[in-house]
Amino acid sequence: MGRQRTLGRRALLAAGGVTVVGLAGAGSAYGMAYATADIDTADDLGFANPLHIPPVDDGTIETDGTRQFTMRLAPGVSSILEGRTTETWGANGPILGPTLRGRRGEVVRVTVENALPEPTTIHWHGVDLPAVMDGGPHQMIQPGKTWSPSWAIDQPAATLWYHPHPHGATARHVHRGIAGLFIVEDESSATAGLPRDYGVDDIPLILQDRSFGDDGEMLDEPGLLRTITGTTAIGHLGDTMLVNGTRSPYFEVTTATVRLRLLNGSEVRSYNLGFADGRPLTLVATDGGLLPAPVALGRLPLAPGERAEVVATFRPGEVVTLRSFAQDLGGGLSDRFWGGDDVLDLLRFQAAPTLGGVGAVPPALPGEPVADRIPLAEATTTRTFQLEGHDSLNGRTMDHRRIDLAIAAGSVEIWEVQADDLMHTFHIHGAAFRVLDIDGEAPGGHLSGSKDTVFVPAGSTVRLAVRFPDHVDPAMPYMYHCHLLRHEDNGMMGQFVVVTPGTEATTPLTMTDHAGMDHG
Repeated sequence: MGRQRTLGRRALLAAGGVTVVGLAGAGSAYGMAYATADIDTADDLGFANPLHIPPVDDGTIETDGTRQFTMRLAPGVSSILEGRTTETWGANGPILGPTLRGRRGEVVRVTVENALPEPTTIHWHGVDLPAVMDGGPHQMIQPGKTWSPSWAIDQPAATLWYHPHPHGATARHVHRGIAGLFIVEDESSATAGLPRDYGVDDIPLILQDRSFGDDGEMLDEPGLLRTITGTTAIGHLGDTMLVNGTRSPYFEVTTATVRLRLLNGSEVRSYNLGFADGRPLTLVATDGGLLPAPVALGRLPLAPGERAEVVATFRPGEVVTLRSFAQDLGGGLSDRFWGGDDVLDLLRFQAAPTLGGVGAVPPALPGEPVADRIPLAEATTTRTFQLEGHDSLNGRTMDHRRIDLAIAAGSVEIWEVQADDLMHTFHIHGAAFRVLDIDGEAPGGHLSGSKDTVFVPAGSTVRLAVRFPDHVDPAMPYMYHCHLLRHEDNGMMGQFVVVTPGTEATTPLTMTDHAGMDHG
């Protein structure tokens, strides 16, 4: 049944969406499309390929103490499907990029060379840095040119990431393969009692879904995955799972406990992660870093752009599968066309006969409680944001010359984010937030830490307490947007500048130097 459903989904993808749109309201024909629209790969994968571990890059230390990284963005060719090659893009390699690693208190510089055939950017997702270094659509890198952002790391230990952010082309550039982790360490993370041997018991897992043609090339168009009316495409939903760019991967476990640094790097797919045998996941960190105490979870929801760190425990000689289970995305029957009914095997863990490594997760972790990090009592302003259709935020689409908000440096605000009848994922550049409630209900344990990205179920309101950065720059904005990349590209995005407290009302809400978008 799982194989038949997968073939059915591939047929819909190949049809470019016409099937679902044409069958909307057509009774039994539409029912047939609905019946074949989910994917179930549970126990179907061979897990024949060793998991690729992105190389860690600690950079080089310059004479002035700056940690220098170098990245070259270029086309490549990858062997993803057996017997076929796929044209991809990558950073310092054919697909994805290295895991950059730095420490709090350091100054880092990343020299990014664009050897791609078109302009792009590199956005530092979750990083606390000045807007001019953020890598959004105002910091375009022209082909053959370089960009060298530099900033002081001043945030707790966390698993962050980087990806392209050219307006109108983000989905395509990420889909081609450019993405990677940026790990920040600090004094407390080194003594937290967590696994930290990269590639051995501290494993990056970049989760992405793709679809491939018979020639092995990736299909990157939205396809037919639409609502019943066929008018609101959510983006590309693939039928083949990749973990670190590897299809059907396995990992050889050599330690009793393993730390998994999870990133949802997909365009639209949300995951509902857990082990096939039901063993718990121990959550130790969210987007913004370590928690004050571990949280035991049976399932871990992870939406596009979100990260989480979990610790899993293994016994000698056992084999267990990491799986994404069906989930409620808030769309009712539409959930099936958004991937909500899919059951996807992701990665098989194969434990050695003898296991070493650190012991159990300690009962206390060094993360600051999110209520202390972002005190609700400091909030003085409440704003409402309506995510509508596939291109509108508060009734407007993105205009790079328009500043939507001027916000006081270091302030805390309440943001109420409302979704229409589609699911969305909301991300704020340069800021950290805590999730206060979802439709008036307290958030689950997976949302108990500091965040920069959050899933907003269809028809729901998510309230956030947002701490804004201290980097004052009334001329260069940060972004806030839906992180379903097609929605972002279509214009579901706004801009805010961070200004000196007391100058919010007098700050011009227009860009005075639009040429920043042509950075070379």
